[in-house]
Amino acid sequence: MLKTFAQERKDVTEEELLEYNSFCQMLPGPSSTQTIALVALKRGGIGLAIITLLIWIFPAVFLMGLVSFFVYKFQLQNTHSNLFKFLQPMTVGFILYAAVKFTKKSVHHMATWAIMIGSIVVMLLFKSPWTFPLLLIAAGTVSNFSDRRIPEKTKKPMPIPWVNLWIFAIVFLVAGLLSELSRLQNWKHQDVFHIFENFYRFGSIVFGGGQVLLPLMIVQFVNLPVLRNESPLISASAITTGYGIVQAVPGPVFSVCAYIGGMIMSGYGWEWQLIGILVATIAIFLPSSLILFFLFPVYQQLKQHVIIFRALEGISAAIVGVIWASGLLVVKDMQLHWLNVGVIIATFILLHSNKIPAPIIVIACLLGGWLF
Repeated sequence: MLKTFAQERKDVTEEELLEYNSFCQMLPGPSSTQTIALVALKRGGIGLAIITLLIWIFPAVFLMGLVSFFVYKFQLQNTHSNLFKFLQPMTVGFILYAAVKFTKKSVHHMATWAIMIGSIVVMLLFKSPWTFPLLLIAAGTVSNFSDRRIPEKTKKPMPIPWVNLWIFAIVFLVAGLLSELSRLQNWKHQDVFHIFENFYRFGSIVFGGGQVLLPLMIVQFVNLPVLRNESPLISASAITTGYGIVQAVPGPVFSVCAYIGGMIMSGYGWEWQLIGILVATIAIFLPSSLILFFLFPVYQQLKQHVIIFRALEGISAAIVGVIWASGLLVVKDMQLHWLNVGVIIATFILLHSNKIPAPIIVIACLLGGWLF
């Protein structure tokens, strides 16, 4: 982005691009998608920003939607295939690499180490979907006891359009209400409402990128139904399979939600499977887009307040803890024989060397599963 948009095309200055990226890191949702949309917003307004966002997510969403049909067809035919057997350990390798990378970046002293370790424990012990947002609040509160000073203000604050915040909140509440009503009244296609509500909530609270989605999806779609004595909406292995495949797909990791939505609705027929893909895609990208386009002035003001500025240090450390916890959750459901351990180590080493692109690693794991 720096080379293309700032240095070559001059759509934004280097300082503006860094400011946009910094802003997007504070928002829930896919920061790369949001940063590109902000560049388009400055260049051509809201219309170009929306078109840019759709073009950016389309290839990944389309491919992951196709994968949901492919994986479900394997299940329908009861065909045994080892093609995906190394994707779970490969996923652990990706998560381990991300965890180590972000630990070096965000965990610097005793307080942040304590927040990170505490976040790992909390995510492993407590399965409520509200665990993550409450964890971020607690981490931000703890880090406010620091004496970090906010940089000098250089820009005049923009007016806050509070009406747009209400739009975001109303959609959030209506989605939750319809999801609960569909469950209590046992609507025929209630899973569609659950998909929208769950992914809209995820898109509203997920900080730290697509890695954080993995433990949230496992808790929401696998663990919680079991606690209610209901059948899981999707198996944990199907989730990790999709998460592994999305690493080979260009575009945001959040596009894995298209695959999850399609898999959940696959039992209703191909038409409803397609609807599941579309609903999941809209739900996961809509809240972050609303925040980006409508709440940009709010966050511009918030980041100039010392409370928010200091809270970001603790929030970053908590996100690192969640990434570590997601890796442990995957390992818990995986057989740790020597081949899987070897795939984990090899994936981490190859990513750390920065010489082999991630899609090549995924293709190699698929071929390895097919051969072995």
